[in-house]
Amino acid sequence: MGRSDDDDEDAGGSAGPPGRQRIDKWLWHARVVKTRSLAQKLVLDGHVRKNRERVERSADTVSAGDVLTVTLSRHVLVWRIVGFAVRRGSAPEAARLYEDLSPPRPPRDAVAAEPLPPTREAGSGRPTKRERRAIDRFESGSEREDGADG
Repeated sequence: MGRSDDDDEDAGGSAGPPGRQRIDKWLWHARVVKTRSLAQKLVLDGHVRKNRERVERSADTVSAGDVLTVTLSRHVLVWRIVGFAVRRGSAPEAARLYEDLSPPRPPRDAVAAEPLPPTREAGSGRPTKRERRAIDRFESGSEREDGADG
C-alpha cells in the first residue's frame, strides 16, 4: 500500500493550507531551538508573540508576513516570516525563512567592559568574632577586655 502525504506531517505534509505552518515546527526549522519539544515549551511558557499577541498554543499556525517576537535567556529575537521549510536544514537554509528585525546586540567588548562590583577595604566589612565579642562586652557595660571568660 502506498504512503499518502497526509499520513505523516513531519515527512513534509502541512497541517494547514499552503503557506502556513505550526509555530513550533517553524521555530524548530528556523533553528531558534534545538528540538521541537523545546519549541513547544518556549511557546507554552509565553516567550513567543505573533504580531504582538501572545501565542497560547504550540499548534497555532503562522503564515508569511507574520512577525514573531521570541524572548530567549540573553536576547530578544524579532523576525518576519518570509518562508517555510519541509525539513530542518543548515543554518544558511534556516536564515532564508525569516527577515531579522531584531535590535542590534551590543558589541562583546561593551558587555565585557561592565564595571566590576565595588571592592571593600580589609577591615571595613563585618566584624570578626573577636571584635563582635568586644562590642557585646562594651554594650553590656562589662569592664573585661582581655577576652578571657570566667
